[in-house]
Amino acid sequence: MTKLSVNINKIATLRNSRGGNVPNLLVVATDVQRFGAEGITIHPRPDERHIRYQDARDLKPIVYTEYNIEGNPVKKFMDLVLEVRPTQVTLVPDADDALTSSAGWNTIKHKDFLVEVISEFKRNNIRTSIFIDPVVEMIDGAKNTGADRIELYTEEFAHQYSLGNEKGIEAYVKAALRANELGLGINAGHDLSLDNIKFFKDNIPNLLEVSIGHALISESLYLGIENVVNMYLQKLK
Repeated sequence: MTKLSVNINKIATLRNSRGGNVPNLLVVATDVQRFGAEGITIHPRPDERHIRYQDARDLKPIVYTEYNIEGNPVKKFMDLVLEVRPTQVTLVPDADDALTSSAGWNTIKHKDFLVEVISEFKRNNIRTSIFIDPVVEMIDGAKNTGADRIELYTEEFAHQYSLGNEKGIEAYVKAALRANELGLGINAGHDLSLDNIKFFKDNIPNLLEVSIGHALISESLYLGIENVVNMYLQKLK
């Protein structure tokens, strides 16, 4: 079964829009785990417009499943991750002002940088994952950085699937097969939803984990978060 990690950035966005502590991020994290989610994901950005750095610290004793912190490994982010020591850190090449993640790493061009960063996290027993486009050469490059896993950037798959083009999965299958050959674990995320998650999961061999936030929270507005978490869990079996 593929694990579901719930990205709670949007809960923090809603909280921050009014100040105060409603909705309570820690309560939501506790509840989604109680509802069956196997992980919590956060993606703090330098301007802290949704998840705040203090949230990452406050969540540490709350998250008893897998704790995944995503972000660009600038010094402030690295210091936070080394302090909190989550289960996994996912490296994402975001610009400071990025609205959302928009590309994977060029693991060949940035090999030396990634090797240095990943070595530091692994010395501290933190599993490392690299956000990556479904390109076989980039998968090979990821292996050479020492990463434990890759996270396939699934925006293009989701877009093609919404157009009825199921062949949009093909590049992801090839990337996954190569990752399997190299012994890299496979995660995935970005624009995965109740509409497309089962098709994606059924076609990606050895998919270990998906991180879903925007769609899951949006779907929960209509269906309720407990119901939606369980709907994802059923589709990921």
